[in-house]
Amino acid sequence: MIEFQNVTYAHQKGNGVNNLSLTIEEGEFSFLIGPTGSGKTTLMRLIYFDLLPDAGWVKVNGFSSKKMTKRKIPKVRKFIGMVFQDYKLLYDRNLFENVALPLHVLGYSGREIPDRVEEALELVGLEGKDYHLPNELSGGEQQRACLARAIIKEPDILLADEPTGNLDPVASFELVRLLETIHETGTTIIMASHNYNLIKGRGRPIYELKDGILRGR
Repeated sequence: MIEFQNVTYAHQKGNGVNNLSLTIEEGEFSFLIGPTGSGKTTLMRLIYFDLLPDAGWVKVNGFSSKKMTKRKIPKVRKFIGMVFQDYKLLYDRNLFENVALPLHVLGYSGREIPDRVEEALELVGLEGKDYHLPNELSGGEQQRACLARAIIKEPDILLADEPTGNLDPVASFELVRLLETIHETGTTIIMASHNYNLIKGRGRPIYELKDGILRGR
């Protein structure tokens, strides 16, 4: 479960979120809509404990921002996968190495990693591309590689921050369908977007942010 209670966070250059309260239940798939600068990324970073509130509190899977320490943050992040608009792939490493990276960080043995990577790549439709470099892939394939990297550690929560921002309409639709498939495994998913036409009519909760203030649709 993800809870925000009267959360305010202000960046030095303005923007952020203001007195935001929100509860996202375990296993929910929610959309976060709003223009650039509305506070979507700030909200995601608060969930990831990359930021801590100026006021109010955030609680993620029982971990509270009020009691958060640098030592506890990695424990929370073990259970959270992140997908970014700009991919954040390592361009000097092939697809297998990129997707396997979280498992190395978490201390998985060399025996376990190949099967986990193959399973993740198959789920996102990239089987057979293990040894391709990122620049040999289309934008849609690079984003699916990022998704494979995010889900390989089987997170409880998946945060997708404008994952379709650099994709064409067909690739965007396919990525949302892929997120829906992942959600069927029980993963809590929050996807931020500025494209309302992409997410409307899917029967999912939609939360709208404007100037850091939240409202439901």
